Amino acid sequence: MWPDRVRIDGLTYGSLAPAMDAGKRLELLERDEDGHVPHAYEQLAAAYRRIGDDAGARAVQLAKQRRHRKTLSWYAKIWGHVQDATVGYGFRPTRAMAWLVVLLLAGTVVYGLHQPQPVEPGKAPDFHAVVYTLDLLLPIIDFGQEKAFNPHGTYQWLAYLLIAAGWILATTVIAGITRAVSRQ
Repeated sequence: MWPDRVRIDGLTYGSLAPAMDAGKRLELLERDEDGHVPHAYEQLAAAYRRIGDDAGARAVQLAKQRRHRKTLSWYAKIWGHVQDATVGYGFRPTRAMAWLVVLLLAGTVVYGLHQPQPVEPGKAPDFHAVVYTLDLLLPIIDFGQEKAFNPHGTYQWLAYLLIAAGWILATTVIAGITRAVSRQ
């Protein structure tokens, strides 16, 4: 039983006994009367990593970011909500993959219905909406479609959005994969 208000600045964890879900332990950190105490979250995350519970450690780090967001200015809070929804502050890279799939489907439908004009008519390869959208989304891979076709107006702005989103989301997915591989 934990009291309603606690002061946990300087708290360290020697062990995590009894075995408990990270969400239950986070309830204690939320009761700190000093508000957001980053050290307490770092200590709890480190304790979960020591016992090999990476999911618990990520849950604690995500909770830390969400708690910190409450202390920010209104515009920083908005950016925090965007980061949380899209990639879980980097602790949920599978969300980034899901967003890439959604954007791939949306771009494929839009460019399938409104094919951009070739840059050089007669020399351009056959247009494929899926490959064109992939070419926009994936920053490193070049399928030759992006350079061969030139969308206009709203479709050009969609292309810009897909390129920017691709850079952000693809790097998040790569960072998540790298982090997972380096732990093994």
